[in-house]
Amino acid sequence: MVQRSAGLLIYRYSDGTLEVLLVHPGGPYWARKDDGAWSIPKGLIDDNEDELDAARRETREEIGFDIDGTFAPLGEFKQPSGKIIVAWSVEADAAVNAETIVSNTFEMEWPPKSGSMQAFPEVDRAGWFPLPVAAQKILKGQRAILSEFAARLA
Repeated sequence: MVQRSAGLLIYRYSDGTLEVLLVHPGGPYWARKDDGAWSIPKGLIDDNEDELDAARRETREEIGFDIDGTFAPLGEFKQPSGKIIVAWSVEADAAVNAETIVSNTFEMEWPPKSGSMQAFPEVDRAGWFPLPVAAQKILKGQRAILSEFAARLA
């Protein structure tokens, strides 16, 4: 069965420039990766969960903020792994501060084969990026989400 995730492409206008919020995955495997490593806040949809509710829940878990507003569906985007991401865009309240995100955590054995479990944040940082910069930062499989969003704005 194909995994399905739901996420939000959160945007704002700052000094007349359109910016989108992206998150950087936490944990040791992503620590030194930047370009091509960021994502929209997203996560797996629970059984029988409304997709938009899942996107809002996952965003809250990853950044620590509830996002309200008018949610515009962007579509479904197949990732190189085969997973499907269902995405919506929403204009953010100016109060969403990328510097103060609080993410949930996950545990993994680290270092590998050490028998020691460590907790890491699911998201270690967030940032607001103009679309051209966001296109460099975001995972290759999610670039189509940015493209669809830009096309709808045009």
